[in-house]
Amino acid sequence: MPADNSFLPWVIFIFERYWPLFLRGAVNTLIISLTGTIIGFFIGVVIGVIRTIPVEHNTGVLTKLGYKILNFLLLCYIEVFRGTPMIVQAMVIFYGAAMIFNLHLSPLFAGIFIVSINTGAYMSEIVRGGILSVDKGQFEAAHSIGMTHSQTMAHIVLPQAIRNILPATSNEFVINIKDTSVLNVISVTELFFMSKSAAGNNFRYFEVFLITCIIYFVMTFTVTRILRYFEVLLDGPSVYTIHGSQTVPEAEIRIVGRE
Repeated sequence: MPADNSFLPWVIFIFERYWPLFLRGAVNTLIISLTGTIIGFFIGVVIGVIRTIPVEHNTGVLTKLGYKILNFLLLCYIEVFRGTPMIVQAMVIFYGAAMIFNLHLSPLFAGIFIVSINTGAYMSEIVRGGILSVDKGQFEAAHSIGMTHSQTMAHIVLPQAIRNILPATSNEFVINIKDTSVLNVISVTELFFMSKSAAGNNFRYFEVFLITCIIYFVMTFTVTRILRYFEVLLDGPSVYTIHGSQTVPEAEIRIVGRE
């Protein structure tokens, strides 16, 4: 214990003594949030694509019925996981799997699974919105040259949609970093869980959670800056030159984009 019982010596003492706990919790938080965001992104892409499949007039009755049933089930999944808190989902899935299916999940695996399916529900609507934001004329142009719907989605629509939804995807990642704190209810050893352990040893909750707050801020701020850098890279240069044309090959057109 510090000789001086004031605030700053306690902060320094707690950090020096418990930094391995903070480090382990921060690493687990990043593992869960990053893995859950990536898996949830792919879940969202699959569901978003399925929910935007056009139903043609000449489609068979059974195919239409099957698509409506699938679309209804996916909508139920989205509404349930968007309409309930993640902390409740964690309790239901973790303890429900043990009671109903006799399946005892490890807390870390359960945490990744819960974050993944929760993120997938949000990402599916984000992806669907990104697909619908692409101009319909591009669908028509692709179909006019003989491309199938799957080819159009893979080569034309999805690349644009994914670029459009990148800021929202980055935001989901940041949210997941913070929302992993609710997983302490199923004993996932993330940052908040480790902070509670450190605070309980000395009953210095303010000092401990001030350190925790700073660590969360550093993680989210760093991730935000990194993802923003990749967004700028995908934007391409703000100033570029188009060389030549069909009529005047030596012509140059200088394009000034947004900064």
